[in-house]
Amino acid sequence: MNSMHNKAVIDMAVFHRIDINLYPLFIAVYEQKSISKAAQILCISQSAASHALQRLRQHLQDDLFARAGSKMLPTPFAEQIYPVVKNALVAIQNISIQKQSFDPSMVQSLKIAVHDEIEPMIFPKLVQHFQRLDLDIQFFSSKLDRKSIVTDLATQQIDFVIDLEQNFGEKIQFQKLVQDHFVVCTQQQNMNEQIYLASSHIGVSSRRTGVLVEDIYLNRQQLSRQISLRCQHYSTALQILLQNPKSVLTIPQNLLTHLQVSPALNIFPVPVDLPLIYLGMYWHKDLKENSRHHFLRSEISKIFA
Repeated sequence: MNSMHNKAVIDMAVFHRIDINLYPLFIAVYEQKSISKAAQILCISQSAASHALQRLRQHLQDDLFARAGSKMLPTPFAEQIYPVVKNALVAIQNISIQKQSFDPSMVQSLKIAVHDEIEPMIFPKLVQHFQRLDLDIQFFSSKLDRKSIVTDLATQQIDFVIDLEQNFGEKIQFQKLVQDHFVVCTQQQNMNEQIYLASSHIGVSSRRTGVLVEDIYLNRQQLSRQISLRCQHYSTALQILLQNPKSVLTIPQNLLTHLQVSPALNIFPVPVDLPLIYLGMYWHKDLKENSRHHFLRSEISKIFA
């Protein structure tokens, strides 16, 4: 065991030729596939980022990235060293913050990515809670883009994602905040499984195509429904219900309580078996021990406890 450790000799002279500040740039370009976006994250000019990348290329004697259209794609050598460099930087970061005393007043901003349908349920409570703590925090709510969640969390462009429970990979952690269930809205006076499955349904999704979550669970039970119209927002769907007496909308109950519902609409339990829905927060695993991030996670958890 000791002989193995002795082989890991550090050549101190090498470090005179290394500028460690170049490596966060390497990680940012790798993850963003863009020099300009990397520069923005690191708060430097694009020109400075380009010059720094050129220095790193010369030091490592590899191009590291090749331009392909609007993207900077990694070379095989860059692919090889990325996990090593990322782990090393995370380790250095963790060492740096371990002994730092944390004061909540040090938190200057809170950046959340959330679907615009969910924002009214989450964001007002979140802002109110932190204002009660008398902290001078700037709050930012941005539109959720599920395609960029992993990158946005890894590069700390956002602190948290608030979304329905799903799998974004082993690097992304999830904590449940709100439990919800589906209900049915319609002008119809009665509702059972036969009526539900035979009715004309309004589907709601921000995606152009793809199966809705309700239909995934219906299909597993070998059941199906006819979606006659698909729109982006539940508020729009509720208005369309008033124009179509026989139509049906399946909607999370907590979300419904934050929308304007006409007295002409009736609300029923879903007459088929649909699972509970869990809404929660996502964050990057590498920030688990970060004092600032731990404080924010703890306070957000208190809001919905």
